[in-house]
Amino acid sequence: MPDIYQDNRSFTASRAWGARDFAEIEGATVRLHWTDQPYIWHVNDGAEVFVVLDGAVEMKYRLNGQEHSVRLGPTDVFVADVGDEHVAHPIGAARILVVERKGSV
Repeated sequence: MPDIYQDNRSFTASRAWGARDFAEIEGATVRLHWTDQPYIWHVNDGAEVFVVLDGAVEMKYRLNGQEHSVRLGPTDVFVADVGDEHVAHPIGAARILVVERKGSV
């Protein structure tokens, strides 16, 4: 039987970046994160797909040592490849769908 999740707009976690696991597909996880706090600067060991479902996020990233940022809103997608240093800063509370290699930072 398929899993159905219809309460995603009201999902919260007990801590920033808490997650609801949806699926694992061939070594990748699909998770819904809730947060109202920034993450940490990091580099994933695989590609990461980041989809804002609710709220807004300032995504900061570094290219050639220079910091850049983009504001993401609902339905916006940020894809970080291997080696892309980045950090997410929610603007208020946000819900973000993240697809990444299982166990990634």
